[in-house]
Amino acid sequence: MLHKTRGIVLKSTHYSESSVVVQVFTEKFGLQSYIVNGARKPKAKIGITLLQPLHLLDMVVYHRIGPSLQRISEARQRPAFQTIPYDMGKSAVALFLNEVLYKCLRHQSTDEPLFNYVFNAVSWLDNTEKMSANFHLLFLLKLSRYLGFHPAQPKPGQAFFDLKDGVFCSRPPAHPLVLEPPYTALFADLLATSFDQLETLRLSLANRRFLLGRILDFYQFHVDNLGEIKSHEVLEAVLD
Repeated sequence: MLHKTRGIVLKSTHYSESSVVVQVFTEKFGLQSYIVNGARKPKAKIGITLLQPLHLLDMVVYHRIGPSLQRISEARQRPAFQTIPYDMGKSAVALFLNEVLYKCLRHQSTDEPLFNYVFNAVSWLDNTEKMSANFHLLFLLKLSRYLGFHPAQPKPGQAFFDLKDGVFCSRPPAHPLVLEPPYTALFADLLATSFDQLETLRLSLANRRFLLGRILDFYQFHVDNLGEIKSHEVLEAVLD
C-alpha cells in the first residue's frame, strides 16, 4: 500500500553497483530502511544527490509491517536547502547533528513530536541568515527533551549538575561526573534559551568546547550504545 510521509535522511549505503539502502526517519513510520534501485545512475528517478544526510523529503512509499527493506515510489526535497550545502559552518554543524541523530534514532519508532522538532530545527538552521556558533549546543539540549532526559531548570542554590543522573543539585555528587561553577550557570543559560535568542548568548571558544564535551558525556549516560561521536572534531575546527 502506498503512503505519503515526510522524511529526514540519516544515512545512505551502497547496496550494489547502482543501488543504495537509505535510512530515513519518517514522520509516519519512524526509522525505516529503503532500497532505492538505480539511485547512482546519472538519470535516476530518485538520485543519490536527493538522499544526502539531513535532506528533508516529501515521499510516497510502499510500507509493509516487518523488518524487511521498504521501497520509495516518489521523493522530492521539500524544503530544498538554500544555505547548508554552501556554508562551511552550517555544513559542519549538519554533519555533526546527523551523526548524533543517526546514533540516537537507530531504533526509533513513530514519534511525531520528535520528528517535527528535528525537521523544524534543520529548516531553521538552513533559513537563518547567520548561524550562531552555539546552535549545536542548543539543538542537543532541546533534543534531549524528546528523547526523554531533558533536565529541569535549577532551583536557587543548585550550583552543580550531575551528568550521570541528569539533575541540578546543591552539593557535588560522590562521583566526578559533574558540571561545576562557572559552567553550571552557562549550561542553565543554554537550557533557558530559544533558537531566536541564541545571538544574545555569549560563550568563549573554550567554554563552548568544554560544554560540548560535557553535553556529549551527558548523552553517553542516557542514550544506549551511543558510541563515540567523531565529527565534533571537524566542527570545532570549522567554528574555531
